[in-house]
Amino acid sequence: MKIFGRNHIIISVITFVILFLMNYIGSHEQDKLERALMTAVAGVIGLSIGLFILNKGKNDKTPPQNFD
Repeated sequence: MKIFGRNHIIISVITFVILFLMNYIGSHEQDKLERALMTAVAGVIGLSIGLFILNKGKNDKTPPQNFD
């Protein structure tokens, strides 16, 4: 999956919405909006970093020697 391609944007939006709603609806604190936004943004950033790492080694022509 290409980073910041169409599929990545769609998955990021779905992840943001799910995390935001889970934290906003399930919280009874005063600052539930701020907490929900921070958690959703952190989830999307973590997803992007994970996809970047996964995509980085996808087309590697020289794998490490004696991997196992």
